[in-house]
Amino acid sequence: MNNLIFTEMWKMGRTRFTNQLDKISKEDLLKRVHSKSNSIGWLMRHIAEVELLFAKNVFGRELNIKAQTIGSIAKDRGQFDELEPLLELTERAGKELGAAIQEIEVWNSEVTTAEFGTITSSEALGRITSHTAYHAGQIALAKKYGE
Repeated sequence: MNNLIFTEMWKMGRTRFTNQLDKISKEDLLKRVHSKSNSIGWLMRHIAEVELLFAKNVFGRELNIKAQTIGSIAKDRGQFDELEPLLELTERAGKELGAAIQEIEVWNSEVTTAEFGTITSSEALGRITSHTAYHAGQIALAKKYGE
């Protein structure tokens, strides 16, 4: 398989997220389905951060990213309430991950990470695509039913 096919598959999977972006308002960013669930703004930031971290740590792209939604500081305190910076970050993440996918030469080559051990590049692509789609579903639910 060539990179074009993998890129098209990833882009189509990512539409579960990107097709929602123009329908999200600043007022939506603090919506959540439940008081203990994550807000739309936090989820948008998280998706972008994880995509950038995949581009960097899994696919070898030289990037500077400081994650705020992963690890011990990952608590959603309503801090992601500005729409434009979130949209800019999600756009950057899409460009960087897309570029990283284009650079992969051998899709069955293995990469080892602390988060999920040793997997092939194609398995990693499946993982990041499903991660984005999973959280996109949470965004859709929070937008529809959240307060």
